[in-house]
Amino acid sequence: MLVQLDPNATPCPDEPGRSPAEGRPHLRVEPWPDPVIDELGHDPRSAYVETFWLPVLGPSTTWLLRHLTIRLEESPEGIELDVEDTARALGLGERLSPNAPFARTLKRCVDFDMAEWRGPRLLAVRLRLPPLARRHLRRLPESLQAKHEAAQHGRQPAPAAEGLRRHGCQLALSLVDLGEDQQTTEQQLRRWRFHPALATECAAWAVEERARRAVPRESTDS
Repeated sequence: MLVQLDPNATPCPDEPGRSPAEGRPHLRVEPWPDPVIDELGHDPRSAYVETFWLPVLGPSTTWLLRHLTIRLEESPEGIELDVEDTARALGLGERLSPNAPFARTLKRCVDFDMAEWRGPRLLAVRLRLPPLARRHLRRLPESLQAKHEAAQHGRQPAPAAEGLRRHGCQLALSLVDLGEDQQTTEQQLRRWRFHPALATECAAWAVEERARRAVPRESTDS
């Protein structure tokens, strides 16, 4: 029976996802290069990911990303992943149905933009995870939110990443000044190929900055 790991993929005939040598389900996994996130982001094995991303992603998804990062570092051209063997190695059981733990873990990787389906059996995976967006921070307990804020204040961003953030904020502020709301601004930044996390951050900043600048003018007019 073919295990359709990508829920949006068209089912393939003749079980092409099984290795001819072993007759076992397999998956092609390749790195997902992203110059912005590769510069700005965090290694899945880092303390940042373990402290802040793990409560959002869950332990299974975090461990899978770590597992894939290690293997892709050893084979940068990509790997053929034995699905059953990997699921068992991560303690996710032997079931391989669409609702099995391993399939749900893959889905969370995609849902959180840590991986992307490039075909029914081809998965691209990030080797670095972006900083948490505000919507993700709200999932954390207050103690971790405060710890994250302190950690970000103490971190010196890489020049290239900081320059891209400034550029994104400038574009977002221009859109807001033209009358766009936060959601529309974020969507436009995404269309301009800004990473979703960065687009969210820049759009939120622009709305707050526009409101802050409007206060003195309102006070003067009154």
